[in-house]
Amino acid sequence: MAGRLRHVASQIMAGNGVVSRSGASSLRLRSGMGLPVGKHIVPDKPLPINDELVWDNGTPFPEPCIDRIADTVGKYEALGWLCGGLGFFATLGLMATLNDKASKIPYTPKVFPYDNLRVELGGEP
Repeated sequence: MAGRLRHVASQIMAGNGVVSRSGASSLRLRSGMGLPVGKHIVPDKPLPINDELVWDNGTPFPEPCIDRIADTVGKYEALGWLCGGLGFFATLGLMATLNDKASKIPYTPKVFPYDNLRVELGGEP
C-alpha cells in the first residue's frame, strides 16, 4: 500500500519522482546546517549530580540554568515586596470602585428644552 502511494505521489510531483526524492533528502539532512545547538553527545557514563542545572552548549564557560538571585533576596524581603505590590493593586482597585461614576448615575441624564423644563416640573416662573 505504501509503495503504491509513493508511486502515485511521485507521478504527481514529477514524472520520475526526482523532485520528491530530492526534497525528502534535503529535509532529512536539515539542508546541511546540522542541529541548532551542535552535535548531540550520548553519555556513556553516569551523569554528575545536578547536571540538568547547567547549560553547556559547548562554550568554554557553561552557564547555570537558575539565576543566582536566591542568595541576594531573602525570604521575608520577597514576601514584603509581594505584599506591597498586591496591596498597591488592591488599593488601586478599591479607589476605582469608589470613584465609579457609572454606578452613581446608571442612566444618561436627559436634556429637555425650555431650561430643562424648569417651570413645567414645578419650578419658579
